Amino acid sequence: MLKMFRYVKDKWYAIIMIVALLFLQAYCDLSLPDYTSRIVNVGIQQKGVEDGVPEEIREETMQKLFLFMSDEEQKQVEEQYTVKDGIYTLNKIDKETRDELNSLFGVPMLAVSGMSEDNEETAKMKEQMHLPADADIFQVLMQMPKEQLSQMMSAMTEKMGDMPETIVTQAATSFVQKEYVEMGKDADKMQTDYIILTGLKMLGLALLGMLAAILVTFLSCRLAASMGRNLRNHVYSKVISFSGTELNHFSTASLITRSTNDIQQVQMLMTMLFRIILYAPIMGVGGVLKVVKTDSSMTWILGVGVLLIMALVGFLFAVAMPKFKILQTLIDKLNLVTREILTGIPVIRAFSTEKHEEERFEKANRDLTKTNLFVNRCMTFMMPAMMLIMNGITVLIVYNGAYAIDAGNMQVGNMMAFMQYAMQIIMSFLMITMLSIMLPRASVSAKRINEILETEVSIHDPSSSKKAEAGRIGEVEFDHVSFGYPGAEENVLSDINFTARKGQTVAFIGSTGSGKSTLVNLIPRFFDVTKGSIRVDGVDVRDMTLKDLRDKLGYVPQKGVLFSGTIDSNLRYGREEATEEEVKQAARIAQAWDFISEKPEGLQSSIAQGGTNVSGGQKQRLSIARAIAKKPEIYIFDDSFSALDYKTDVVLRRALKQETKDATTLIVAQRISTILHADNIIVLDEGHVAGQGTHKELLKNCDVYKQIAMSQLSEEELANE
Repeated sequence: MLKMFRYVKDKWYAIIMIVALLFLQAYCDLSLPDYTSRIVNVGIQQKGVEDGVPEEIREETMQKLFLFMSDEEQKQVEEQYTVKDGIYTLNKIDKETRDELNSLFGVPMLAVSGMSEDNEETAKMKEQMHLPADADIFQVLMQMPKEQLSQMMSAMTEKMGDMPETIVTQAATSFVQKEYVEMGKDADKMQTDYIILTGLKMLGLALLGMLAAILVTFLSCRLAASMGRNLRNHVYSKVISFSGTELNHFSTASLITRSTNDIQQVQMLMTMLFRIILYAPIMGVGGVLKVVKTDSSMTWILGVGVLLIMALVGFLFAVAMPKFKILQTLIDKLNLVTREILTGIPVIRAFSTEKHEEERFEKANRDLTKTNLFVNRCMTFMMPAMMLIMNGITVLIVYNGAYAIDAGNMQVGNMMAFMQYAMQIIMSFLMITMLSIMLPRASVSAKRINEILETEVSIHDPSSSKKAEAGRIGEVEFDHVSFGYPGAEENVLSDINFTARKGQTVAFIGSTGSGKSTLVNLIPRFFDVTKGSIRVDGVDVRDMTLKDLRDKLGYVPQKGVLFSGTIDSNLRYGREEATEEEVKQAARIAQAWDFISEKPEGLQSSIAQGGTNVSGGQKQRLSIARAIAKKPEIYIFDDSFSALDYKTDVVLRRALKQETKDATTLIVAQRISTILHADNIIVLDEGHVAGQGTHKELLKNCDVYKQIAMSQLSEEELANE
C-alpha cells in the first residue's frame, strides 16, 4: 500500500498543507472542551472570576491578606501591583506569574474570609484573645508583635493548607467576587461578559476548525483523484507495453477490474487517509495530553476503553480479513462471466443455453454477494459495540467524577472537559477502526495494481538502436528461427528460413495449428524468437525500437478490429496525416468504397464499439484499407481474406498487387486461390517448413501442399493452374 504514495510525490506541497491544516483543526477541536470547562467553572460557578488573583483590590483588604503571608511572599505580591488612591491594581503579568500569585493568595483569602464572618471559629478565637464580641480582630492582629503574629498565623495557615486545592481556589474566587462587589462593581455584568466572551472564542474556534476540515477534505479529494489519474495512466501505459507473454498471464477481465475497481478502492482509501489516519493520532495524542493536564486520576478509564476497542477490532479482523482477500478475485470472476455472456449472446441463443449461462452468472453473483454480506455483517457489529464502549466510559467517568467532586478534588467543569476529551480519544480510535473496514480491501487492490506495474516486460526497446541498411529496405529475413511459448515443452516453430525482398509476395499455408499466425506475429515482436533471428531492412528486429519497427509494417489481424468513432478515423488510424483522397483510394483498393459511399454520411459514418454495426466482410475490408492507407514498407495479412467471397477476393488481390508492387507482402491464407500467384509459398506442417516455392513447384515437390490443393481445387483447376 505504501508504494502507492510514489504516485502523489509531485503533490508534496498539498500533503504539507493538509498536515498543517490537520494540526490547526486538532488544536481547535481540543480547545473547545477547555472552554466548556471554563464556562461551567468560571462563568457559572465562579461568576466570571477566573482565579484568586484580583485585578483590583482595596488597600485595607490587601493589608489583611498580608497578615497571612511571609515577608518574602508579601514582597512578591507587592512587586506585581501598583498602589494608587488606596487601590492595588495588578500589573501586566504572564501566566506563570499569575499561577504563582494564585497559590500565594489562596490560603490568606480563605483565612481572611473565614475570620470576617461571625462564626464559631471566629468567636472562639476572640475568646482566646480576651476580646469583646464586637471587636475588629484584624486591627488587633495588626498591632500584635511580629513574632507572636507569625506563630499564630503559621499554625492557622498550616491547617488550611491541608485542604484540597479546589476548595481553596473556590474560596479565593468567592473572596475576589465579594471584594469586587464591595468596590462597587457589577458582578452580574462581569459574569455575563465572561460567558459571552468565552462563547465567542468557542464559536471562532469552531468556525476555524470547520474551515480547516473543509480545506482538508477538498485537498484530500484532489490528491486522491490525482493519484487515481496517475495510477490509471501508469497501468494503461504498462498494459499497452505488454507483449503476448504478459497479456497471457492476466485475463482481460482481471485487467479491467484492476484498472477500474481496484484503483477506485485505493483512491477511496487515499481520500480518507489524510482525513482520518493522520488526524486520529493527532487528536489521540493531543487528547491524552489534555486529559493528563485536566485530571490524571481518571486516565485509567481511558486505558480500559482503548483496550476494549483494540480487543473488538482484533476479533472482527480475525474473522473478516480472510474474506477481504478473496473479494477482489470474486469481482474478477463476475466480470469474466459477464463479459463472456455479453460477447457470446448470439452463440448462447443459437444453442439455447440461456439457462446454463444464467446459472453460471447466478453462481458468480451469489458467491460475491455472500462474501460481501459476511464482511458487512461482521462490520455491523462494530458501530453498536463502539457506542456501547463509549457510553460505558461516559458512565464510568460520571461515577468516578461525582465522588471526586463530592470530595472537593474536582470541579464539575473539569469532569465535563475530561468526558469530552475521553470521547475525542475514543473517537480517534473509532475513526481508525472505521477506516480499517476499507484498508484490507484497498490493500488487496494495491497489491493487484502493483502486480501489473511491477511486471517485467519481456519485450522492450534496445539500449541503442540500429538504422536500416540502405540497400535492403523492405526486406524480411528469417534466419533459423525457432519459437516456443513460455512454459511450453515444445516449440511451435522450428528452424524457419526464408527471405522476402522488396516487391515480393510471400505466402504461408498449412493446416490449422501449424504456426502460420505465430510466424507473422514474430515480425512486429508481439513475441520474441526463442532461437535464431528475424531481420527487417537488414537489422535484427531486437536491435530496432518498437516504434521504428512497427512504423514499417501494415498489419491486418486474423480477426478484424475496429474502434468506436467514424470510418474515416479508423482508416486514418495508422497515418492521421493521410489526405482524404488517399483514404478514399485505400477504401477502393480494399473494395470497401462501394458500401461506404452508400451510407448517407460516407466516410463520416459512425462505427460502434468493436465494429458491431458492420458485417464481418465489411470489417475485414476496412481493416485492409486501414493498412493500405498507412503506406508501409511491409504488409502483413494474417488470414485477412477469409470473410470475403471469391469474387471480392480476386478483385481485391488484383488491386492490392498493383498498390503493393513496391512493398513486401506477407500473406497467411487458408485458401489456395488467395496465394496462387505469390512469388514464394511456404508450407508449414506442425511448425516445420514442409515445402517452399511457387504454386507449380510445390504441386510437384510437396505432398502436404498437394493434399491441401486437391482438397480445395478440382483436377481441371489444378491442371489449368
